This record gives sequence, C-alpha cells and structure tokens, in this order.
Amino acid sequence: MALSNDELACVYAALILADDNVDIKGDKISAILKAANYDIEPYWPGLFAGALEGLKVADLIKNVGSAPAAGAAAPAATTAAAGGAGKDAPKKEEKKEEKKEEKESDDEMGFGLFD
Repeated sequence: MALSNDELACVYAALILADDNVDIKGDKISAILKAANYDIEPYWPGLFAGALEGLKVADLIKNVGSAPAAGAAAPAATTAAAGGAGKDAPKKEEKKEEKKEEKESDDEMGFGLFD
C-alpha cells in the first residue's frame, strides 16, 4: 500500500504537531502545509485530524509492534491450570484450540462474500 504525497504531507504535519504537544486540528495541519508551500486538497487535513482525534500520537509511536501474542499464551495457561487433571485433558483442549484457530484463519484471508 503506497501512500500518496498528500497523505504523507498530512502525516508529517501531524507528527510535527504531536512532537510539539499541540492538539492535532485540521486548520493547524493546513497551516503547516501552507508554511511549507505545499498545495493539498482541502479535505485531507480535516480527514487526518478526525482520524487522530482523541488519540495520543506519541503513545501510538511508542507501542508499535508491542502487542502480546494472544495465541501463544493460551495453551500454556490451560496446561498450567489443568495441573494434576491428567495427561489426557490438556491434549483434548489443544485439539479444540487448533480447530478454532483454523476456523479463524479462514476468516482472516482478506476477502469475504461481500468484499
């Protein structure tokens, strides 16, 4: 997915505002782009300001790629919780987990009936 120059200009302007701890508003993005002598369609600044409304851009940057792996922790927790329940119980749960994961992976293929 390649971004257009207009989108990149708005992203950079929003990052400048976030770095200065200024609220990201459409008119402020427009002012930065005007100061840079960059002509842009008038809807872009408002679109980006609306998308970033209520978000802390600095927190988004700090947390890129730091989401925990949900699938890896679940089997370990069920095995530890089963403890002395026997060796057959964890195997049955693992098989159920695998079936659920296969079903979920089909949904995440990027297309659907109405896409």
